Amino acid sequence: MDSLKSLYERVFSVNENSFDALALDIFKAQYEMNPVYSAFVNCLGVSPELVTKLEQIPFLPIEFFKIHTIKTGNWQSGICYESSGTTGQITSKHWVADEEFYLKIAEQIFAKTYGEVKDYTVLALLPSYLERSNSSLVAMANRFIQISTDPSSGFFLNNSKELYDTLLRCKNEGRKTILLGVTFGLLDFVEQFQIDFPELIVMETGGMKGRREELVRDEVHEILKPGFGVQHIHSEYGMTELLSQGYSQGNGIFRCGYTMKLLTRDINDPLTVTNQVRSGGINIIDLANLHSCSFIETKDLGRVHPDGTFEVLGRLDNSDVRGCNLMVG
Repeated sequence: MDSLKSLYERVFSVNENSFDALALDIFKAQYEMNPVYSAFVNCLGVSPELVTKLEQIPFLPIEFFKIHTIKTGNWQSGICYESSGTTGQITSKHWVADEEFYLKIAEQIFAKTYGEVKDYTVLALLPSYLERSNSSLVAMANRFIQISTDPSSGFFLNNSKELYDTLLRCKNEGRKTILLGVTFGLLDFVEQFQIDFPELIVMETGGMKGRREELVRDEVHEILKPGFGVQHIHSEYGMTELLSQGYSQGNGIFRCGYTMKLLTRDINDPLTVTNQVRSGGINIIDLANLHSCSFIETKDLGRVHPDGTFEVLGRLDNSDVRGCNLMVG
């Protein structure tokens, strides 16, 4: 990992002006030091020395995290984030070289969007995630709870009455409060309790599969807003295979964290990638994935706006995996 040390420092200080240059340097390092990614790039016939723009970088299909160990550099770690899945389903595994690196970046991304975590009461309603021990979302929420200066901050599993009482107390005492919740958990809560707390930040993290009838985001938000007495429902865009987050402060419009950039690809020609304004498959550059792969082809469909914000329009669940047959078999 020593050869990645200079890149490690640059990730923390990256900004809009230095992002592209750092991403290209990380691409070269990951091509040299990540066997799976190197083989994938070679399969596509891409010559790394000819890659001079972000759009030319090959994006690794996200399914590779299910069938390969994705590591850049020679390191061992006992930390592996794993996606949720039904019984018998193959899950994604994201090995993490340095969890503190991830948590510091998550903290900084939140602070740049909402202000310092320590100033908030952080309430986490993440039942399905708490039932397993290797969730990156739980790790992030736990860090936020630890940083918060309010002893009321904490996790709530199935104790809805306790959560309601805590929210009421936070409202009455005028505390800055954020409720981070899995979608089905928030819906379950507002079926039992109603609260009028206009200053509350309610942030849904997704998560409906197998727990409730699938609803689109707008439908979910229209149910949740009157339940909490808020004008907007916030959202977090993240996934097991990423270490950076995007946040929406309402209306489903997301802004990337400072270590993250979103591009779109033609859904009929996945190798055509652009940073121009358009709809397509979402490709993500995540500089925080320094020790795995920073260039991920997701299965989400999205639209990018001129100011760099984006919307998630749906899923491309039937899309084919690109690359060598031997690598994806």
